[in-house]
Amino acid sequence: MDGQRETLERIVSTLANKNDEIHNFIDMLNHTIKNIQVNSTNAISELDEEFDGLYSILDEMKGSMANTIQQEEARKIQVLQDQLSQCSSALESSEELLELAAESLDIKDPVEFLKAARQIKDRVTMASAFRISLKPKVSDSMTHLMVDFTLERHMLQAVKFLPVPKAPEIDLAACLVADNCITVSWRMPEEDSRIDHFVLEYRKTNFDGLPRVKDEQRWDLIDYIKATEYTLSGLKFDTKYMNIRVQACNKAVAGEYSDPVTLETKAFVFSLDSTSSHLNLKVEDNYVEWDPTGGRGQEKIKGKENKSSDKQIPLLKNNRRSGAPSPKRTSISPRSSARSSRDHFTGESYTVLGDTAFESGQHYWEVRAEKDCKSYSVGVTYKNLGKFDQLGKTNSSWCIHITNWLHTTFSAKHNNRTKTLDLPVPDRIGVYCDFDGGLLSFYNANSKELLHTFRTKFTQPLLPGFMIWCGGLTVSTGLQVPSAVKTLQKSENGLNTSTSSLNNIA
Repeated sequence: MDGQRETLERIVSTLANKNDEIHNFIDMLNHTIKNIQVNSTNAISELDEEFDGLYSILDEMKGSMANTIQQEEARKIQVLQDQLSQCSSALESSEELLELAAESLDIKDPVEFLKAARQIKDRVTMASAFRISLKPKVSDSMTHLMVDFTLERHMLQAVKFLPVPKAPEIDLAACLVADNCITVSWRMPEEDSRIDHFVLEYRKTNFDGLPRVKDEQRWDLIDYIKATEYTLSGLKFDTKYMNIRVQACNKAVAGEYSDPVTLETKAFVFSLDSTSSHLNLKVEDNYVEWDPTGGRGQEKIKGKENKSSDKQIPLLKNNRRSGAPSPKRTSISPRSSARSSRDHFTGESYTVLGDTAFESGQHYWEVRAEKDCKSYSVGVTYKNLGKFDQLGKTNSSWCIHITNWLHTTFSAKHNNRTKTLDLPVPDRIGVYCDFDGGLLSFYNANSKELLHTFRTKFTQPLLPGFMIWCGGLTVSTGLQVPSAVKTLQKSENGLNTSTSSLNNIA
């Protein structure tokens, strides 16, 4: 009976997941149809603009050429009219001279005749009719202003849609997720020398598989990538996965997006639990500050939280809380009984805990103290830390402690025992916890220098813990375990000498 119930539950879960995938695919199809309609309208609009621009250029060229023809026509006519005027004047003068010569032929007196003949001869010699050209200065031909658009017509008839680059193919095996960076590698399905650059888009998601159309964050874009590989750096992994896609672009048009890939982005994400923190601490998401007013400032913040318990206070960029905890983590949400049942820390336990516990895996987060911090502790604890207990003074909590009051002390604490650390205090501390391996290590977050390591066997879920007196602490979560830390841990585990055992406090 129980076996059949488990089998049926698995079937129901499988069907529910498949239905969810089909719903998402239907949403994607509908979204694609809408995009096709919008993009088709845009393509027709751009086509109209291109042809209108071409028509405008042709009309402008036609007007310019027609104006040239008209100017040539006017020039030639003016030349011929000038020549015609000259010919008319010469003809009139010649006719007068001809009439005078005819009259001279009737003169009987020899002396007068010779005199008249001499005058006519002189006038004929100087007559304009004998000096003008009787050939037109310009021809009536206008063939030098004719056009032949045969070649251009063939070019226009050969106009086609622009060649669109093919979709790149993301090489999933070559993609790398490490140190809160994602290196994406891709290739073209065939060689294309016209590719000018690539565009990479990515977005965070808590869903595996195909990207979801609904309830997703927007795509972030990286443009003008010249190579076929790109590294996204400085990311905060506050979701479980990252969708990535790439498109190729030539000088004129962008191609289709590649098939999107989904990469897993494992990281530990938590916020600070203001519902159980000491009333002398002001807690805002991932920031805690000493408040000497005795909790009056805290009450104002809590009042805001009560009005909108689901709203987050984004004090710092890149420190947003994830909407869903990773598997094998115990989330203490504002509505959970575990969170609301804990009393506020009181007395000299100026403590605030993380709101998410973990009971397996390797996790990493960082803490930065303000310069005016007088005293603070950073570590982990079981959930049973009492409201009067201080980090490192119980057998269920481990921490490093820094005091800048009068003089600086740097120490590791566990079970009310202290080990002085003869090291400079870094401005940022990295906390690495390997729950299954029983390791809790503290690092200089800048240089990745190992500060101290606790070795034990964790038997209960752990919560990040912080103590602060005078000043403030900023907690950075959503971080992967740095590669340098992994390398140091492997090296330390490999040595397994008495040197490593000195890092423990019994």
